[in-house]
Amino acid sequence: MTQLSVNVNKIALLRNSRGRNFPDLLAFSARFLDLGAAGITLHPRPDQRHARYDDVAALQRLCAERGRELNVEGYPAAEFLEVVKSARPAQCTLVPDMPGQLTSDHGWDIERHAALLRPAIAQLNDLGIRVSLFVDAGYPALEWAREVGAARVELYTERFAESHGGAQADAVFGTYRQAARRAQALGLGVNAGHDLDLHNLARFLDIPGILEVSIGHALVVECLELGMDTVLGRYLEICQS
Repeated sequence: MTQLSVNVNKIALLRNSRGRNFPDLLAFSARFLDLGAAGITLHPRPDQRHARYDDVAALQRLCAERGRELNVEGYPAAEFLEVVKSARPAQCTLVPDMPGQLTSDHGWDIERHAALLRPAIAQLNDLGIRVSLFVDAGYPALEWAREVGAARVELYTERFAESHGGAQADAVFGTYRQAARRAQALGLGVNAGHDLDLHNLARFLDIPGILEVSIGHALVVECLELGMDTVLGRYLEICQS
């Protein structure tokens, strides 16, 4: 069964747009967990335009109280790593985002950035924090994820989402299936995220062994259209089938 982690960045973005705690990020996160989500994902960026660093500890406490996992995503800069090490979430997903970047749009060249990643991952591993690395499905050197100490990779799924339903859908899907198999053969767990939604998730999960999907933007939009109870129920049905 695939675990659903709800990315609450868009809730944080709405909160920050009015300068007060409305909508309440913790209350919405608790509602997602109470509706059956396996965890919460948060991606604070250096400008803290949506998720903020001080959200991390509060969400970790919430997830711990509920017996669920917090996944914190971000670039392994010193300030980010200190926030993560202090909160000790279950998982930290390292992404190659630069300051000011609108959204994640590519995975790591792990071999090229090994000198950056290896010590950061060692610090997190020493605290019992599971580390996942954001990667493109076509990245040819997945063995470097093991080399630098990561336990999992997260497949960047925008290309899959863009091709879904089109002429190239089967070929692109095959690339992701092959990437998952290569990672699993190396002993790596496989997560996935970016632009997955109610329309394309079931197809993606035809790939065996996907441990976790983190979904935020589409899920929040779908909640506006259909309501939280309906949307979470549909996602859980897909993930558990």
